[in-house]
Amino acid sequence: MKVHGPAASATVATRILGIDPGLRITGFGLIDTLGSQLRYVASGCIKTGEGSLPERLKIILAGIQEVIDTYRPDQVAVEIVFVNVNPQSTLLLGQARGAAICGAVSRDLPVAEYTALQVKQAVVGHGKAAKEQVSHMVQRLLSLDGAPSADAADALGCAICHAHGSSGLAAMTGAGTRKRGSRLTLRER
Repeated sequence: MKVHGPAASATVATRILGIDPGLRITGFGLIDTLGSQLRYVASGCIKTGEGSLPERLKIILAGIQEVIDTYRPDQVAVEIVFVNVNPQSTLLLGQARGAAICGAVSRDLPVAEYTALQVKQAVVGHGKAAKEQVSHMVQRLLSLDGAPSADAADALGCAICHAHGSSGLAAMTGAGTRKRGSRLTLRER
């Protein structure tokens, strides 16, 4: 059987899940991308409450798995942890990030990683952008009626960065790549 018309030449959109990891609040945002077109799908936050560290990590893991099972993304983009002045805070944030990544890889999804600088450059055009600027540009790029929460906006920004990454900074530097089925993160130059 031969198919003609728009359905025959239509390509399938790629759904990207962006994640902004945090121990108290992990933001997530989903977009569909088809060529240079971006379409908002959903966004929100996974809130862990005041439980023990293992319980909070379990909530993040289960929350990411639930988002994946609900929205069926093709790829995942996660923001790389910022190393701040307090080493304990950095370690806790790293564990939250690890739980989010485990949620994605447990569903056999490829995970790309981006720095805050890369996300800001992709969304705003420069790496020194304020959170408000990122939120405003996410709202404009995705034609949203209102601004998403700060954590959801950062997650959507990470997804947008990944959508542009195939032809942008990440592709040129090899940053943000994780070989599927491998235990190694590869950084090729």
